[in-house]
Amino acid sequence: MKIQISFLSILVFSIAGLFSFCNSQTSENSFIYGDLLPDAPELAGRGDHSVGVQTIDLIHNDQIDILNYKKDSDSLYNRPLKIEVWYPADISDDSNELIIYDEVMGNANSPDRPIIPFTFQGRASREAEPALKGGGPYPLVMVSHGYTGSRMLFTYLTENLASKGYVVVSIDHTESTFRDAAGFNSTLLNRSLDVLFVLDEIAQLSSDEGSFLFGLANTDLTALIGYSMGGYGVVNVAGAGYSPQATRFFSSMSGGCTALDKRAVGNPEFEASIDPRIKAIIAFAPWGMQRAVWNSDGLAGIKVPSMFIAGSEDDISGYEKGTKALFEGAVNSDRYLLTYLNARHNVAPNPPPPESLQPGLHIDEYLRYADSVWDERRINNINQHFVTAFLGIHLKKMDSYIPYLDVGENSIDENWYGFKPRTSVGLQLQHLIPQE
Repeated sequence: MKIQISFLSILVFSIAGLFSFCNSQTSENSFIYGDLLPDAPELAGRGDHSVGVQTIDLIHNDQIDILNYKKDSDSLYNRPLKIEVWYPADISDDSNELIIYDEVMGNANSPDRPIIPFTFQGRASREAEPALKGGGPYPLVMVSHGYTGSRMLFTYLTENLASKGYVVVSIDHTESTFRDAAGFNSTLLNRSLDVLFVLDEIAQLSSDEGSFLFGLANTDLTALIGYSMGGYGVVNVAGAGYSPQATRFFSSMSGGCTALDKRAVGNPEFEASIDPRIKAIIAFAPWGMQRAVWNSDGLAGIKVPSMFIAGSEDDISGYEKGTKALFEGAVNSDRYLLTYLNARHNVAPNPPPPESLQPGLHIDEYLRYADSVWDERRINNINQHFVTAFLGIHLKKMDSYIPYLDVGENSIDENWYGFKPRTSVGLQLQHLIPQE
């Protein structure tokens, strides 16, 4: 029997195929960082709050201008810091909870990586009214990016946490962002100082009736999240003083400046700076342990609960002699180490933007965001899950979240609590209790 296909049939099939292709493209392009994949674990989803977002420009006066430091003279400047604040908001129409963020790729300190602007979409509403009735003040979460990076590098997580009842502040660390990357010694000196300054500023704004933050953030319940060089700063702020080797290294690259000594182990000024408002830390691939930035005495100073997250093949911060050694050395902290097996350094950022896939770009524009083994969206969902559990326990006393962390060390040995069947693979979670 001959099968006759009319022109009209061909046209119908063609149009149907075209619509199917367009729909698949639309679905892919409409994926917003932090949205759930089908295999996302239980706590990865957004919370009950709508999310607002605002930008604040701060000035940290009279800081050491380490990039123009001259021995035996005052080298000070007023250090600008831009922060982004996500918070629970009152939004009557959820369709308004969409935003376009401005971001750039490239590296201002690298001639072969020019700055390339791009935009991406998020789920938040610019300058929305804060939600205070029956909710606030909310615990504070502060986020510190890597070198180089930006305050917009983790919107999948910052939006997610704000929807769960946190005020989330992400810092653009001056002289360490994509746009203004400069000498590395600025990052070494200023990371912990920036975090402590911004914490004080948020506390002040939360008491200022003229600020949208008035009554919104409970800075007495603060957690710090840092990635790479952000992790370096967060670990120091949490109580791990820098080693003598670290301070000598800094002085040698900074014309003899000894300013980092003030953040060193055993320095009374450093000990006095340890802030009791900070109740927990999360360090993604923290830099420095493999470079002897800390010693055992320094790491013993971390006494707040901590979670370390790393790839087992991290070739930037190191794993066995890097993040894992730091985790093991923080002997006075109730601590966790979540490991992505075979992942490298990028266990924290948003997924690669479409612009990073363009031909002819430096490969680092893609590798700034991507992992060559793991789907970054999958990593994001898992981070949302475990960060939610950890912060819920330590900032909100949500004991119901304990089972999500009380799982076997190797995910392949059992199906982890909160994971869909057959999906808890490629992960390890270790837990060590304080020795004291």
